[in-house]
Amino acid sequence: MSIEVKVPAVGESISSGVVSVWHKKSGEQVAAGDPLFTLETDKVSTEINAEKDGVLQTLVAEGAEVKIGDVVATIEEGSGSETKPAAKPSPSKSETKSPAAEEKKQDTPKQVTPAESSDVLSPAARRIVTEEKLDPQEIRGSGKGGRVTKGDAITAAKNRAAPPESAPPSTKAVENRAEEKPAAQSENERFTRKKMSPLRRKIAAQLVMAQHTAAILTTFNECDMTAVQDLRAKSQDAFTKKNGLKLGFMSFFIKAAVEGLKAEPSINSRIEGDDFIQNHFYDIGVAVGTERGLVVPVVRDADKKSFAEIERDIADYATRAREGKIKIEDLQGGTFTISNGGVYGSMMGTPILNPPQSGILGMHAIIKRPVAIKEAVVIRPMMYLALSYDHRAVDGKEAVTFLVTLKQFIEDPKKLPLDF
Repeated sequence: MSIEVKVPAVGESISSGVVSVWHKKSGEQVAAGDPLFTLETDKVSTEINAEKDGVLQTLVAEGAEVKIGDVVATIEEGSGSETKPAAKPSPSKSETKSPAAEEKKQDTPKQVTPAESSDVLSPAARRIVTEEKLDPQEIRGSGKGGRVTKGDAITAAKNRAAPPESAPPSTKAVENRAEEKPAAQSENERFTRKKMSPLRRKIAAQLVMAQHTAAILTTFNECDMTAVQDLRAKSQDAFTKKNGLKLGFMSFFIKAAVEGLKAEPSINSRIEGDDFIQNHFYDIGVAVGTERGLVVPVVRDADKKSFAEIERDIADYATRAREGKIKIEDLQGGTFTISNGGVYGSMMGTPILNPPQSGILGMHAIIKRPVAIKEAVVIRPMMYLALSYDHRAVDGKEAVTFLVTLKQFIEDPKKLPLDF
């Protein structure tokens, strides 16, 4: 029995996607639950699994754009031995002999009698003729008495590999050359052209839309990471032993951001048309970089979660995002976003809003720098912070106050609701 593999619905407003990669080849045995292919949409990349055991027969190629509900493959139920294509009927004797004879004819150069070989071919030329399967009678000898030399044999082999340019190309040759042109271009040109993935197109559209619809402004500050680093180092072993995962910096910044949003509620808001919507919950998006682009899964109710719960959410989201298993609902409904460019070495940057949110915090690399503390210059691990905000909803004073509040909690993390 043949079962159709259809493109499933993966979220509201998603009508199409791209089959980015087949995890199983056509004709390969699959089991129920095995990942068949990755569907890349403008929001997420999702692995589609087999529903039944059987043999897969793919109907579309990698990179093909498909719509929700399209049939992209079939699964022939049963074992591999039951579903393998029937063996071709045994050819008759005449049919068996003919291909063998043809193969022998193609693989064996035209036989030359010993007398002809000694008279026409030099020993070196004879070796080349044998290796290259050349016809001695088609080689013009330049030696004494028309003897074929080693150079004549080499020239004949080269000419056979590369037909003379002076010969007018046939119509079929021209068509073949036209069909091969894209491949030649991809190898020889100075650039490669390819279509943007749906996710990349969506990211591009969102960024442009944010620039066009919001009054984006960025304010900066810096924070001393000494206290957080010390607290993290002292607590790491006990935290890891208790929770089975490491204590990172992101949970500190999420907790500090929540305190900043409580101090300046306008940043935890959004504008819809002529309405200003104030959020009274704290769903913090955390930007995660993947090979297919940036996605922003959301840590729900971050104000109510422990440090361990936040770290577990982040680790789970990051793993699923990179494996293409994140769900559309994981990316929806955030009220504020944190992007950590510091993991890539960024020292300073201006993050772009994640619409319809009114604020996004940019974290950057921790770099030891000389700073003045109590009339003395000391070396401290410093991080630049950047807050981009929608000036329609947030005033400059509120943005600055948010960063100052966050800075105070990071530089004195014992003020945070620590639970480890």
